[in-house]
Amino acid sequence: MKIISTPIELKEYFKNSNKTLGFVPTMGALHEGHITLIKEARKANEIVVVSIFVNPTQFLKGEDLDKYPRKDDADKKICELSGVDVLFLPEAASIYSDDEVSILAPKVRGFVLEGFSRPGHFNGVLTVVMKLLNIVNPTRAYFGKKDAQQLNLISLMVKQFFMSVEVIGVDTVRENDGLALSSRNIYLTVKERQEALKISASLQCAAKMLTQKIVNSQVIIQKMREHLAPLEIFYVEILNRDFEIIKEVELANSIILVEVKVGKTRLIDNIWL
Repeated sequence: MKIISTPIELKEYFKNSNKTLGFVPTMGALHEGHITLIKEARKANEIVVVSIFVNPTQFLKGEDLDKYPRKDDADKKICELSGVDVLFLPEAASIYSDDEVSILAPKVRGFVLEGFSRPGHFNGVLTVVMKLLNIVNPTRAYFGKKDAQQLNLISLMVKQFFMSVEVIGVDTVRENDGLALSSRNIYLTVKERQEALKISASLQCAAKMLTQKIVNSQVIIQKMREHLAPLEIFYVEILNRDFEIIKEVELANSIILVEVKVGKTRLIDNIWL
């Protein structure tokens, strides 16, 4: 496995390559969810690149940038064992300058749900993803469906900027008890982790209601909120895949999304229907 730390070196490394390239951008603290993304990239591409970069521009003031889990040695070993060809480990100074061109999230889709509770967050996400895609120039880029709004906005950016990369969404990986894997799960105490199971339970409740032919969005949302109590709820929403609010669930075209705070930790989850 080749480890590269600067954009210039990475672009030079692939300058004459004609091979298909799968790219998995991450912020490190790798877990089974990331490994699943790497495996998907491995299946469809001749070369797999993983980046690890804790992007400062997507953290708001007072958020956990300084405390965000960093496990560089373990992450390198995971990448090596997972068959990664190139690990890109840049420093912030090689990605950002003092006078940056701005990329802004769309005015509607970028400032609802997580964008409403974290205004400006998706500006930072889209900026760093644009930079990374331009540096790596992959054939395909892989993102988890757990971050559904992020996936939607990145797909929109790629489409609207006429970029040639194919964006691939990969299903959420869960613990045996249903908790969606997240690097932030490490923040949870034993008691908080048990409380966090209310998130997947609320989504399972919604899925069960659909099997009972209950499709009214507000009825489902209200029942989900009851399952989530007394957690602090940022949102529970049912949207179509264009991220528009819908009055009734549309099978094969809907997402049910949740963001809550468990202790001091924000967690998101969803199901795609």
